[in-house]
Amino acid sequence: MKQVNALTVAAAVAGALSLAAVTAATPAMAKSVKCYGIAKAGQNDCGNKAGTHSCSGQSKVDYDGGDWKGVASAAACAEMGGQTKPFKGMNPKKKSS
Repeated sequence: MKQVNALTVAAAVAGALSLAAVTAATPAMAKSVKCYGIAKAGQNDCGNKAGTHSCSGQSKVDYDGGDWKGVASAAACAEMGGQTKPFKGMNPKKKSS
């Protein structure tokens, strides 16, 4: 019986830590800038401009101008070769691997 209680406590602690990590990440994303054309396939942060998907990690094409990742500032976006507004096609500044 003691082993079951230990597993229950361990699961509860792991769940609490996971929830704390998610809660801590939310304010950082709220202050970020959407940077279009820098996300590789499956690495976008949220739905795309065209509406072909509505969730993070669902992009199918590297550096699509409609998919975005959150970055710290517009300057950081420009340094990465992205744009702060969505555009059609693939980012000409990036090469798909």
